[in-house]
Amino acid sequence: MNAFMKYLALFFFSVFSCGLDAQDTEVVISIDTLSPEVYMLTGQGGNIGIYVGQDHVFMIDDQFDRLSEKIRNAIEGITEKPITFLFNTHMHGDHTGGNANFNDMNTTIIAHDNVRDRVRETQQEALEEAKITPDYLKKMLPEVTFSNDITFHDGEETIMGMHVHNAHTDGDAIYYFATNNVLHMGDTYVAGTYPYIDIKSGGSVDGYIEAQKKALMVVNEDTRIIPGHGRPSTKADLQKNVVMLEDLRSKVLEAIRAGKSLEEVKSDSSLSDAYDSAYGNGFIKPEVLRESFYTSLKSE
Repeated sequence: MNAFMKYLALFFFSVFSCGLDAQDTEVVISIDTLSPEVYMLTGQGGNIGIYVGQDHVFMIDDQFDRLSEKIRNAIEGITEKPITFLFNTHMHGDHTGGNANFNDMNTTIIAHDNVRDRVRETQQEALEEAKITPDYLKKMLPEVTFSNDITFHDGEETIMGMHVHNAHTDGDAIYYFATNNVLHMGDTYVAGTYPYIDIKSGGSVDGYIEAQKKALMVVNEDTRIIPGHGRPSTKADLQKNVVMLEDLRSKVLEAIRAGKSLEEVKSDSSLSDAYDSAYGNGFIKPEVLRESFYTSLKSE
């Protein structure tokens, strides 16, 4: 197993089992107010978006199963309105782990078509080992899915869900609250760290960059951007991120065209050293970033 695949295994272990290793860790759900009606909740896992509409709450992602009560309590501290719609940005467990807990008679889960398939696949082994019940699996799955785009209207607010192709995964969607001017990007953008591109689940370097370029066509200088992980960001932050990713792509492509092997690219710190101090201290380290870029671009 090469280093990148080891990181993939570690990632999925942390995504789907993190709660088992951290049950004694005190997780605090913090709240950022991004607009009069939109909030970002941070705990453990992907950032959650909350829009308080005229009569209902629209929620984006739900972190891990074990945090659901804390998350619900935090939302109730913002509003007493019911959660009617829960959007998943993609399939990973740190964004969908609480689906079954929030999926009740009042709440409908919505996601791209591929999210339903991917969540089913990831939960199938647990079902076969009797770690979960068929009812739990059913409640984990999005009930409304879309192939490209979906739009909701709530009073003066228009909520647009837009699929971005083969980016972080093959089922990513970004959600834009037009009146409040807030964009939730899921893991198609992470603030201040190198990205994890899940090639195994349909992600790609080119798709990841194109997803961020699509987002730049939607936002303006006043837009508040919710990243999958990290602090709220601006258009300028996202533009800077695209420049970094495109530069890395160019350098790795040049190395591939020069006949460099995977091992040579992995060990060549000059390819990413201009960005390593700023972006290389998160989950994805520089060597793993170079490996993932090579693997994706070589296959494309």
